[in-house]
Amino acid sequence: MSSWKSFLALLLFFTCATCSLVDDIVDAIENAVDCGSCHALLVPLAGLALLGDSAFSSTITAVCKSLGVEDDDVCEGAIGQQGPILANNLRSISPFGQTATKLCDSVFGLCQPPAVNKFTVPFPKPAPTNPKTFVSTGKPPIQVVHFSDVHIDRQYAAGSDVNCTKPICCRNYADHTGPPSVAAGPMGAHNCDTSPSLAQSMLRAISANNAFSIFTGDVVEAAVWLVDRNEVTNDMSVFNNEMAELLGAPVYPAIAAPVNAFPRNTTSKANAQWVFDAQSKGWTKWIGAASATQVSHFSGSYSVVHPGTNLRIISINTVYWYKANFWLYDSDTLQPDPNGIIGFTVQELQAAEDAGQRAWIIGHMPPGRQDTLDDQSNYFDQVIQRYRNTIAGQFYGHSHQDEFALAYSDYSKQTAENAVSVGWIAPSLTPRNGNPAFKLYDVDPDTYEIMDARVFISDMDDPSFQTNPTWKLYYSARETYGPLVPDLKSTDALTPSFWHKVTEAFASNDSAFQQYISFKNRGINIESCDAECKRVTICDLRALRAENNCDDATPGLNFRKRGDGAMRSATHDDDCEGTGLGHIFSKMPSKIVSTFKVY
Repeated sequence: MSSWKSFLALLLFFTCATCSLVDDIVDAIENAVDCGSCHALLVPLAGLALLGDSAFSSTITAVCKSLGVEDDDVCEGAIGQQGPILANNLRSISPFGQTATKLCDSVFGLCQPPAVNKFTVPFPKPAPTNPKTFVSTGKPPIQVVHFSDVHIDRQYAAGSDVNCTKPICCRNYADHTGPPSVAAGPMGAHNCDTSPSLAQSMLRAISANNAFSIFTGDVVEAAVWLVDRNEVTNDMSVFNNEMAELLGAPVYPAIAAPVNAFPRNTTSKANAQWVFDAQSKGWTKWIGAASATQVSHFSGSYSVVHPGTNLRIISINTVYWYKANFWLYDSDTLQPDPNGIIGFTVQELQAAEDAGQRAWIIGHMPPGRQDTLDDQSNYFDQVIQRYRNTIAGQFYGHSHQDEFALAYSDYSKQTAENAVSVGWIAPSLTPRNGNPAFKLYDVDPDTYEIMDARVFISDMDDPSFQTNPTWKLYYSARETYGPLVPDLKSTDALTPSFWHKVTEAFASNDSAFQQYISFKNRGINIESCDAECKRVTICDLRALRAENNCDDATPGLNFRKRGDGAMRSATHDDDCEGTGLGHIFSKMPSKIVSTFKVY
């Protein structure tokens, strides 16, 4: 055994068999460079899992701590939460099957997603031969606010260190010593999640004159290694009360995962019913008793017609399609529709079509991202195609960036004529990676299509931010992108066809594209986007179906380099996941080399 492995073994107080497994695991992590070697890595991990959840989590925690992957408390908390889920998965599946390939894609980023398993979504009725058309009569638009990813840190501490050793800062951590290098202001700071006062400021800034708001999820802060059921329940309840108190109009929320752990209803070891029941109670004031009952019975999903309108809002739990929801890998039996989310969407869209209504679909995670399972994204896209005349828009969050994405009737021939739906993706409130922001839509009251989308931000560099944040217009989509589409009339909505033409303009007009990149990141941490980055970005804008995005991992990608910025698109260490197992495993190979390198 090499010297660094000997040192690591001395730190682990387990049986000789476990020590041998540790040696095999570290060897496999160090040598994992492609999909085949990732499957090989699962073999010793599965052997460790057979010793039980405690042995599995304790061993991986000891490796994490001894390598200095994260602070000890972060290793203990994150692995203590997600380690038993991974151990259960490894005991339940073949290390060489398709589910294992998906796990290698999700946790390690070393496998390409497997080909989509063919499945035809059943529909109660065929598409009508003469679908109802929705025509604008020129009435003044109504205003609807879209906000997302508030990630409120109820332990935010003004005066604490903005630059800490944890994944999220601006807290009084017990192991922090000495004065702060940069003191957190009262309202917020980058590297930190949202202060309660900043969240309240945003809610007050949302005008009571708006018809309603949509909130596409994530309440809990990113200190996920400390989060437990009591905190999740309390955080959701407190924010529901704040929205009720400070917003002057109804809000329609979407469910999001507590630490991304939503077991399927086929899982016997755990369930997330407590989340659904809590939000059913908390949302009743806005969605009514019947829809609140749906929240409890349909895994956080519900449907409601906004009073006085012909608009049905369908809120669905897209986290059952999320690669970082590790409960999705506990069986080799394929499940086309985990927890019936797609079936529920079909049911409600059919009800909307039968009633001559338009529909908005809202959810936390956009279905076209690289962190979406290709199977479920493909099946959901079938639903979008079938009900495209009913669906007036889709609204998501999760990415923390200001984006959009398009669905096409023919993805092999992406044209303005074939663009059938647009997903509007809201920037986040959390200032972790940008200025806090929300969107305001001008909505045609006849067609429920979007006439304009205006983004408002609070500039954290403004001297008044820490005492009284101001929320200013950042840009108008119509004013900014409208001139790129010369045939856009003043009475035209910002349709999927319009947005496809905008992507065509991005391809030929680099100044317009770079402006989009700046807006995407809300003016800070702006990406340097070269020609290849531009190609991938435009590809992703045209991919509301996950199998069509261009974020695939590169075959042969060296695992030890997964944390590098250049490899960012190949990983699933996204801002909503936080410091989970994927993040920890991705850092281990480079730590092995840097900590125990033998000369």
